[in-house]
Amino acid sequence: MKIWIKYLLGIALGITAALVVPFESRNAAAVLSFLTDVSVRFGRYTVLPLLFFSVSVAVCKLRASKRILKPAFLIVSVLAVSVCMLTAVGLLSVLVVRLPRIPITAEKVAEVASIDVQALVRRLFPYSGFEAFLDGAFLLPLFLFAGLAGAGCAVDTAASKSAVTLFDSLSTVAYNVMSFFVDMLAIGMIAIACTWAIDSFAVFASGVYVPLLIMLAADFVLVAFVLYPVLLYALCKGTKPMRVLYASICPILVAFFSGDTNLTLPVAVRHGKESLGIQRKINAVTYPVFSVFARGGSALCTTVCFVVILTSYSSLRISAEDVLWIAGMSCVLSFVLGALPSGGPFVALTVMCTIYGRGFEAGYLLLKPAALLICSFAAAIDAATAMFGSYFVAHKMGMTDHYEVRKFI
Repeated sequence: MKIWIKYLLGIALGITAALVVPFESRNAAAVLSFLTDVSVRFGRYTVLPLLFFSVSVAVCKLRASKRILKPAFLIVSVLAVSVCMLTAVGLLSVLVVRLPRIPITAEKVAEVASIDVQALVRRLFPYSGFEAFLDGAFLLPLFLFAGLAGAGCAVDTAASKSAVTLFDSLSTVAYNVMSFFVDMLAIGMIAIACTWAIDSFAVFASGVYVPLLIMLAADFVLVAFVLYPVLLYALCKGTKPMRVLYASICPILVAFFSGDTNLTLPVAVRHGKESLGIQRKINAVTYPVFSVFARGGSALCTTVCFVVILTSYSSLRISAEDVLWIAGMSCVLSFVLGALPSGGPFVALTVMCTIYGRGFEAGYLLLKPAALLICSFAAAIDAATAMFGSYFVAHKMGMTDHYEVRKFI
């Protein structure tokens, strides 16, 4: 059975359980919360070992073959273009289609979320590189440590041959273990989808946020089914974008219902290798980088939501200056969400409201009940970006093996 079918069955069972099983009692809710947390931890369990050993070997091989600059340039290009393009899509959609106002809430501000850039830099360079193994949320410190280890091995390939062989073997072992966890996570999706459904039913029932969610869904369809396939077909002659979209079903499902980029990462890595045929020495680099930085979906959702907040508070037309500020701030904030694998878009929205000021500091509270669904659409778009972006880079590098669609996992 295809993995995406297993995950779809798990999601269907979870949503059914949310409709049938009474979770109103405190004990039932506590059990579901425990199962959901265990499922997320289970899905993330193999990320750090796989990341360290695979990135070390990949960087070593790329540098030894003097092919590290081209993929770096391609990755940076994909990051910049995707974030700017998705921000523009969100901005145009919400400016062209004027959404109904969201009723002003009387809720008071309790604790305002923030993004501490200085703290992120300190986490990037801990006192010991081995401390990076302890941070299961922010993957960039471990990626940097692994990259430096791989680059160090490439300096003297003869002396480091034993280390590279060991890391290569451990990378294979970590991948095999990760594959098992990816298969079993389909069971965990029952709890994850159940929690998502319970939290979402109230949002849909209110009807207040339905127009906003329809717009985000339309933007997702436009990006994943139109923009990315067309761009891939235009930039990579001879490719079949629908193959990439088919391989992206499972990562997008996981991203949407969990809203967690780190949980999506191992699923995306496996589909990239075993479905799209992306070779490990590029696969191991692109997916972690896109998981941390390719947050154009977050920028899109943040842009749409901030404009909705402005139009809900005021009937005045949004000035060109504000449009440029919203677009620029959404792009900038999307690149510093790497330490927030889940909930990042709503934190970015909170920061934007705080920085914008002018009485809108608490504007994010209007959309707080729909934060889960907003983050779901953002994560789904980010998963599509990682899948299409990784295949684009691998194709340009000539590092893909062709697999027939019927052999996709």
